[in-house]
Amino acid sequence: MKSKTVAAWLAFLGGPLGLHCFYLRGFGSTLGWLLPIPTALGLYGIERLRLYGVDDGWSWILLPLLGFTIAGCALTAIVYGLMTREKWNARYNAGASVDAPAGRTNWLTIGAVVLALFFGSTILMASIAFSFQRFFEHQIEEGRKISQ
Repeated sequence: MKSKTVAAWLAFLGGPLGLHCFYLRGFGSTLGWLLPIPTALGLYGIERLRLYGVDDGWSWILLPLLGFTIAGCALTAIVYGLMTREKWNARYNAGASVDAPAGRTNWLTIGAVVLALFFGSTILMASIAFSFQRFFEHQIEEGRKISQ
């Protein structure tokens, strides 16, 4: 029996490592094995930003990958948490009855949804702001080079 609460918390806390995919689908989950790649690239972007500063072009590309991966996993936690008991049990607990307790929503599930909504939206907006700021600064810099 796969618990909706556990899946929501795993998607929120361990989503960028694919933990929720492994919990729900086992170690054969392709998405579970692919999720750590953008996470690692984003962490490498943070390291490049720390070493080379904000003018490093690769950090502009790599850093938002981490933010978008975290935001996507937070969205997954929200979807898991808000899924109805019948739909959850039909999808992830195929042999169980539609009203099995594993698909039940409780306060821990709601806590995961609330925290995922707060942190996911904050990280998403920060990633978008960072990306657009660096893009427009680069465009202004290139325009100055052309005008000289």
